[in-house]
Amino acid sequence: MKHVLALLLFAVTASAQQVPFAPDRRPDEGEGPFQRLIIRGATVVDGTGAPPVGPVDIVIEGNRIREVRSVGFPKVPIKAEARPKDATREIDGTNLWVLPGFVDLHGHSGGAEQGTPAEYVFKLWMAHGVTSVREPGCGNGTDWCLHERDRSAKNQIVAPRLFPYIFTSERSWDGGPIDTPEQARKFAQWVSKKGADGVKILGPAPLFAPDTLAALLDEANKLHLGSTTHLAQLGVAQTNIIQAARMGLRGMEHWYGLPESLFTERTVQDYPRDYNYNDEQDRFGEAGRLWKQAAAPDSEKWNAVIDELIRLHFNIDPTLNIYEASRDLMRTMRAEWHDKYTLPSLWRFYQPSRSAHGSYWFNWTTADEVEWKNNYRIWMRFLNDYKNRGGHVTTGSDSGFIFQLYGFAYIRELELLQEAGFHPLEVIRSATMWGAEAITAPKGTKPDFGIVKAGDLADLVLVDQNPIANLKVLYGTGWIHVNDTTGAAERVGGIKYVMKDGILYDAKKLLHDVEVMVQEAKAKEKR
Repeated sequence: MKHVLALLLFAVTASAQQVPFAPDRRPDEGEGPFQRLIIRGATVVDGTGAPPVGPVDIVIEGNRIREVRSVGFPKVPIKAEARPKDATREIDGTNLWVLPGFVDLHGHSGGAEQGTPAEYVFKLWMAHGVTSVREPGCGNGTDWCLHERDRSAKNQIVAPRLFPYIFTSERSWDGGPIDTPEQARKFAQWVSKKGADGVKILGPAPLFAPDTLAALLDEANKLHLGSTTHLAQLGVAQTNIIQAARMGLRGMEHWYGLPESLFTERTVQDYPRDYNYNDEQDRFGEAGRLWKQAAAPDSEKWNAVIDELIRLHFNIDPTLNIYEASRDLMRTMRAEWHDKYTLPSLWRFYQPSRSAHGSYWFNWTTADEVEWKNNYRIWMRFLNDYKNRGGHVTTGSDSGFIFQLYGFAYIRELELLQEAGFHPLEVIRSATMWGAEAITAPKGTKPDFGIVKAGDLADLVLVDQNPIANLKVLYGTGWIHVNDTTGAAERVGGIKYVMKDGILYDAKKLLHDVEVMVQEAKAKEKR
């Protein structure tokens, strides 16, 4: 069993000594906070699901939004007397869309096996507007994660806000196996004393025994800790998602345990007789054949599970993007950003390997991709139904595996929610307000980020193209547009500025810093 858990945690477990801390923020990295910054005449997408509105003046004092004022009408001159005054710094927002900073609920902060240092990961996130990250597992070490969380909170580094959740693993603490109710409670108490925000339930399998998992969740909820899970096949036969939600589990990542909650003709997945979970192609190949084994959409079982999870205020963070290579390997492998922004060490990690997590391309076939496409179709239907009936679906990326790159993969997650049937405004709500609520709900508090409104933290995304019309303009590489004046194809978009805690960063400069890291790594390998 220890070997199995080691495989599950491979590539997200490394010591703080192996992964350097992010360098201190230099004086030329970010401006502010400002005494009184006013973004003039912007169009605001506030994150609540409300439609865009503009022109709007946004007043920011220090690290807080002080006022969001509508100052006129489109294509009509703005009356100066109607505008807030006394700015110490102004930004012309005439051609800018302003959104809340994005919340990534499944973001790993790099790792030794991938060769991805913290600075590389943090700047890719920030360059794509991600200003808050739930770190589910803290695979670089609990103390490492908490250390970087505290430095980010003080803006000593260029990084999103970090909300650490600790893996349920012997590697995370020195208390021994988490295999009894007593041990589970001790682990939750330890996590709380360390000052982390929650627990990431991944294993070991004995933890999923109903009495042990119930004890962990009960203790976590008493201590106002969050809880999420990748409910792997090694545990789902004992406790599936609906059962865990009844015990007090607050949310989930991916879909594992959800189709099993919808089974009507079996109690375990229909595994081939020669299946071996430690064979990554077996694991992922059969995962793509799972949803079709569940109850059909709109069936009695389908509706009952959705309704109960909504009553339990259960959050689903699907991380659709991380498995996209399973349904279209060539598309994901040849994404245009790899050449400039993927470190050579990370590219090697993606290649077929019998021992690296997620590197399962031993004999990936058309049949496998077709099964995964059908898998997505049903999975997406569930997510859209869940959202339409009042359930919360949020956004996460789980980057650093399966050809998915930090930041870029997060924007792809937004696109995939639109493919699932979400209106772009619903997508942005999932990425902002709902993500913020998922982070603060365990504490019984309301978030002060995730919406563009007076009183909230000044975490903002500024882009010079309309993201509601085309989410692709949020990619750091921008998107292709034909200039009707010149007839030439050109690149437009890419986030212009990202603001965290009232500090304004040039997103394209952050992306350039990453490009230089990649160039230097490639040059070093040639020497």
